[in-house]
Amino acid sequence: MNIAISHEATSAEGEFRLASRIVKGQLRQNDLSVPGIHCGGCIRRIEKTLGELPNVVHVRVNLSTKRVALQWRDDQPLPLVMPALNSLGFDACLVSPSSDEGDKMGNELLRAVAVSGFAAANIMALSVSVWLGAADTTRDLLHWISALIALPALAYAGRIFFRSAWSSLRHWRTNMDVPISIGVLMAFGMSLYDTIHHGPHAYFDASITLLFFLLIGRYLDHRMREKARSAVKGLASYAARGANVRQANGAYLYLPLNEIEAGMEIMLAAGERVPVDGLVVGGNSELDLSLVTGESLPVSATPGSVLRAGTLNLTGPLTLRATAAADASFLAEVMRLMEAAEAGRGTYRRIADRASDLYAPVVHLAAFLSFLGWMMINGDAHQAITVAVAVLIITCPCALGLAVPMVQMMAARRLFAERIMIRDGSALERLAAVDHAVFDKTGTLTMGRLTLRGAETYEPNTLALAGALAERSNHPCSRALHRAAKDVMDKAPHLDEMREVPGFGIEAEMAGAKLRLGRAEWALRDASDKTAGTWLSRDGEPLACFEFDDVLRPDAPAMARALAQRGIGVEIMSGDGIIPVSKLAADIGIKDFSADMLPGDKVARIAALSAEGHKVLMVGDGLNDAPALVSAHVSMAPASAADVGRNAADFVFLKDRLEAVLIVLDVAGTSARLIRQNFTLAVLYNIIALPAAVLGYVTPLVAALAMSSSSILVVANALRLREKPRRKP
Repeated sequence: MNIAISHEATSAEGEFRLASRIVKGQLRQNDLSVPGIHCGGCIRRIEKTLGELPNVVHVRVNLSTKRVALQWRDDQPLPLVMPALNSLGFDACLVSPSSDEGDKMGNELLRAVAVSGFAAANIMALSVSVWLGAADTTRDLLHWISALIALPALAYAGRIFFRSAWSSLRHWRTNMDVPISIGVLMAFGMSLYDTIHHGPHAYFDASITLLFFLLIGRYLDHRMREKARSAVKGLASYAARGANVRQANGAYLYLPLNEIEAGMEIMLAAGERVPVDGLVVGGNSELDLSLVTGESLPVSATPGSVLRAGTLNLTGPLTLRATAAADASFLAEVMRLMEAAEAGRGTYRRIADRASDLYAPVVHLAAFLSFLGWMMINGDAHQAITVAVAVLIITCPCALGLAVPMVQMMAARRLFAERIMIRDGSALERLAAVDHAVFDKTGTLTMGRLTLRGAETYEPNTLALAGALAERSNHPCSRALHRAAKDVMDKAPHLDEMREVPGFGIEAEMAGAKLRLGRAEWALRDASDKTAGTWLSRDGEPLACFEFDDVLRPDAPAMARALAQRGIGVEIMSGDGIIPVSKLAADIGIKDFSADMLPGDKVARIAALSAEGHKVLMVGDGLNDAPALVSAHVSMAPASAADVGRNAADFVFLKDRLEAVLIVLDVAGTSARLIRQNFTLAVLYNIIALPAAVLGYVTPLVAALAMSSSSILVVANALRLREKPRRKP
């Protein structure tokens, strides 16, 4: 797409406009990566500041992906977004859909954990010698060695907190990293002062150990959030890079996807995905719609058939006329639905984020009042500072920082043992509130694999003959038929001149007779009174009719009953036809179901349930389910799901059984209980420890040990998740 830019526009403005996309009419959207976003306060400040800019229509911050979606009007001057973000202390860059930024923050955190852990272990070993009685010159030497180890470790590992704290203070704000940074730096500064003046105590071990525990919690939390990154990138694997387009001289030229326009004639070979929405103008084939609409059986495509981008062409070449450009296709619409839904989920505030809002002001106030109080009591600045540092250290949020990520990591380990993967730690918190479950049909309640209905009722020779014809085809029905006939294939006759007729079936010669396996109107001489199905014929006369079913997951009825007993509503949403959906619902025992649903319909239904106050669990597997998976309160997908479905879901289960849904609910309930217990422990610890520190009974070293003990207690409580939770009925 070419966009004209006036001479007055700066290069930065031109880049901002070129990186945007049209949403509707004069409305454009830019996506920005803002790595500095790390809490609910950041979200509120960014959305408030950018929302007040002239010409900005809508702003949404996604905490999981650390991105900002900004919509603005094209008929007015460009909003000054980057300067506004810079004024808040956030660095930002325009996002390219094809870019892969990697996990730079995760690598930096891991290196910081390693450095601080190494330094803390060595300084602690030196401190033991001081505790055991080293004095005078020996003590001073050990303190200086500790200082030499602590200084580079503090500079390297502490910069993660220092950057964040300085960015906040520079803009007259505060966050959790401000008291952490002050406490660590003051502990180091006091220790260095006492070392220079031959003091008996130094607290280098306290400052570095403090960093070590905090960095562990920060890294665990980051890893869980990183797994929740946007699933939109996964859609690229279902979008063709381009297509062979017919030119005016009749030749075909391969054009990139963004150059294909409505009205162009496209040649689509078997095995290729439809690049843009189009209308078939030539050829016959069959299409796999399972990822797009959820249709379990292949659908025939003939002249006049409407195709959606992302559909897989199975058997024969097709000529189609594009009815929309790539950015207006079905696949592009699915991506937009996912982006909107994912941004909405990003507004969910985790328990730790909510708790952190109160932490910084309370700790700052307590430390400042302690300093003033001791200055008024005895006027000893050294003791007053020592007490203030002890307050900052003993109230440091190590237990708070570890309370949630440790439980989440243990829950992830527990689920892994059950062959269930978790992508987003906050999903455990969301899952605990679920009161309604929505299931896709094909590939979710069913296995997504066709089987021959009533295989044992067919005469072995007939089944062997059909299996011999089906053996040469990759059609889903042919594969199912061949699997059903594998035990009788020794009875199969020799066939000559076998060939597959795209869109119709397979034919061969046998002893001068023509055999056909496929659609009734092609295989039979007279198909006027024949039902749907796959027909086997000899010289146009019917020999057998084969019908296929999708395999129901064996424990689906039991799972539905268990959810109902827990008070969780259950319904089916499927893009498949009403007949197979209603039959499946009856087999499972689910009363509420909807059929023939497009991705937007599923999102709308979930939005309606949410508006009624329900917390929705969505379980699905296809491309058509991805927007619904992201828009739901929490979501799951089987391992057999499309890449996009797996990336969009919070949980992925590797089992073939739906008991995974019940297991996840059990683990989520236990996790929620342990997180509440951990916060209670952290609060009780501060209620006991803070007065002791304020009254001067705690040195910075004892404060660091107490802080470490509270962290260990929280970790020990989280380890209880290793026990297998009791299954609710």
